[in-house]
Amino acid sequence: MCSGSEAVEAATKLAREYFVWTGEPQRINYIARQESYHGTTLGTLSIGGHLSRRGPFEPLLMPNVYRIPACNPYRQRYAGESDDEFVSRKAGELEQAFIRAGPNTVAAFIAEPVVGAAAGCLPSVPGYFPAMKAVCDKYGALFILDEIMCGMGRTGTLHAWQQEGVIPDIQTLGKGLGGGYQPVSAVLASKKIEQAMTAKNATFTHGHTYMDHPITCAVALRVQQIVQRENLLPNVQAQGQYLEELLRDRLGSHPNVGDIRGKGLFWGVEFVRDKETKESFDPELQLSRRIHEATLRPPHNMAVYYGQGCAGHSRGDHIMIMPAYNITREVVETIVDTFAAVVNDFFSKPEIGAGN
Repeated sequence: MCSGSEAVEAATKLAREYFVWTGEPQRINYIARQESYHGTTLGTLSIGGHLSRRGPFEPLLMPNVYRIPACNPYRQRYAGESDDEFVSRKAGELEQAFIRAGPNTVAAFIAEPVVGAAAGCLPSVPGYFPAMKAVCDKYGALFILDEIMCGMGRTGTLHAWQQEGVIPDIQTLGKGLGGGYQPVSAVLASKKIEQAMTAKNATFTHGHTYMDHPITCAVALRVQQIVQRENLLPNVQAQGQYLEELLRDRLGSHPNVGDIRGKGLFWGVEFVRDKETKESFDPELQLSRRIHEATLRPPHNMAVYYGQGCAGHSRGDHIMIMPAYNITREVVETIVDTFAAVVNDFFSKPEIGAGN
């Protein structure tokens, strides 16, 4: 397909049709996470939890989506709570969503392994995704992972789920698949899905005008061949580790930097008004947008990705840094030097800085 939205739309339809093939047509509900973004069609906006992008279209969106909080240890972990205890609590939230929806009415749970636009490169804690898949398996629902933004090498492995100890029933791919050279996205389906379709001698009731376009497929193939030929995934891992190290060194103690998080070459910085209480800035300040604009201007001349909502209810400002897979140590240093200079200059203004 051409876009991430198309891929997620297809994935949710495929999950529904799987249950038509297997004789459970009552499974019409989906469970998604509050801090998430899955696309811009009416169907994918319904699934996603990005409030500002959903806002104008709320009256048109599907009602059959149940929500749970995303996995955000920075904002949700209790004092002294271990990873296992935190994961158990998150699995309980998913189980309660199944119960609210009616356990045998849920088609799928969908999540981003590392949340992108809606939460600023937010990874899970160890054990989270196996626990969530176990709940899905318990109630017979499918497990969908949306890797449009974080997949195809961005986090250091070809698929982000390879670091999580799970395999999805359905997966979406996008941005890293074609490297921006051609509009392209894709859906991967597990053997379980394929076998159900074959058993019914069925076809997936879906299509777009330019789906399976040969030029698009050729470009995606060549991009992946280059990633392999140039051995770029080890570079993502090495330079990503260096990027994390420099970000934490240069910004970790800044009074308005609340959290630095990510994986591979997919890193986010969350800004707060108060580092101790984790209080967010007023959304009307459009803080992350203004930092993005300051970074674009001379003498910095650098692009970063900004967003709001990582703290929930449209609150929370974050910036994402997502450099190319073939980046060098020198460029990593330039990125961090530039971004740190912007942040320090921006928050030096009396009307913005800590405590104001």
